[in-house]
Amino acid sequence: MPIRAFLFDFDGLILDTELASRAGWELLYREQGHELPADMWATLVGTTHAPWDPMTHLEELVGAPLEREALNKRRRTHELALIETEELRPGIPDYLAAAQQHGLKRAVVSSSNDQWVEMHLERLGEADGWDAICTANRDPARAKPAPTLYLEALDLLGVGADEAIAFEDSPNGIRAAKAAGIFCVGIPNEVTRELGLGDAGADLLLDSLADLPPDELLARFAKA
Repeated sequence: MPIRAFLFDFDGLILDTELASRAGWELLYREQGHELPADMWATLVGTTHAPWDPMTHLEELVGAPLEREALNKRRRTHELALIETEELRPGIPDYLAAAQQHGLKRAVVSSSNDQWVEMHLERLGEADGWDAICTANRDPARAKPAPTLYLEALDLLGVGADEAIAFEDSPNGIRAAKAAGIFCVGIPNEVTRELGLGDAGADLLLDSLADLPPDELLARFAKA
């Protein structure tokens, strides 16, 4: 069965927002004299559905309620300033171009929300050409590691799980793709590099998507 679709995660995969997101919380924690716990932060990467809330935890460390609205505003401002300096991650432009060249369908599959994804794609000049954008839109039940978003993308694109390749940077994302029966390529970023993408079930691990030309990846499936 030939490959007919590329399914891309967004945060940390197309655009490295993960490092900025962590930096924003690190800023707040250090202002209060504490360090953001790396092991707990890892549970939040790639999903909106996690049993740990960093603001609640910070208040517990401080021992008093915090001005959440003001702190979150400063955190978000810091994050966006960092994200706006980021460009498409290595290899992504080649894979987007290859999809167009070979007539493959393209979808974004993200636990974030539509507005966030579309805002950044517009800034990057990549708002056009997508056949579907599937996001959780703040609904924890839809977020990864549940396969809901991937199953929805397959349905919208009209392709089978064995006709698609998913590209993910986090364990939660990989588990979602695999639960939907999709071949998944894991490409870590600085935040997810130590999170065990192979243990999460990635079919192929790359240090960078730029390390494997898209035609070479497609050729592997053609031979199979």
